[in-house]
Amino acid sequence: MKGDILILDNNHRKAANQVVTILLPKIAKAKTKFIITIAGESGAGKSEIAASIAEKLMENGFETFIFQQDDYFVYPPKTNAKQREKDINWVGIQEVKLDLLDNELRQIKTGETIIDKPLVDFNADQIGKETVDLSKYNVFIAEGTYTTSLKQADMRIFIDRDIYDTKESRKKRAREKQDEFLEKILMIEHEIISKHKTLADIIITKNFDAVSK
Repeated sequence: MKGDILILDNNHRKAANQVVTILLPKIAKAKTKFIITIAGESGAGKSEIAASIAEKLMENGFETFIFQQDDYFVYPPKTNAKQREKDINWVGIQEVKLDLLDNELRQIKTGETIIDKPLVDFNADQIGKETVDLSKYNVFIAEGTYTTSLKQADMRIFIDRDIYDTKESRKKRAREKQDEFLEKILMIEHEIISKHKTLADIIITKNFDAVSK
């Protein structure tokens, strides 16, 4: 997503190092492109940990591309926020074109070399497109709140930090107004996302340790 700002810290890199240690043998044995999902609640550090994992994988010779769930929302960010204000029941998996992302991941698995994917411009509040040459990448990461539910994943990672753990991170990011309405949205998301933890292969704990299930 254009306009997204990532602040990587030692906790993100700590988690990434441990995750990559678990993943490297599995990636080395893979017969097709390897797909990882990273899910968790708003502010949990999904984008930051994804970027840190990608850095570490590239150090080990695996070129990595990151799909951001934010690019697959039905509406661009500011428009989506207004839609939520009109109807809070809009909050949830239906906000995201997960089927489109899953289809693109399936294309990767079947050997497609070029895809045209959505690209959100946060500041312009628009959804455009970008063409991605897949041929040079070995590993693909799909990160976002609901990505655990994607069918094409080889490994699913879940960040076990809830809305209380992520409060300071969300303040620093300053993407949304921190008010009572946002708290209602986060509680709805929590009810959905917390159920996905059992589907994960790797849990990143509140202390940013990676635990393989």
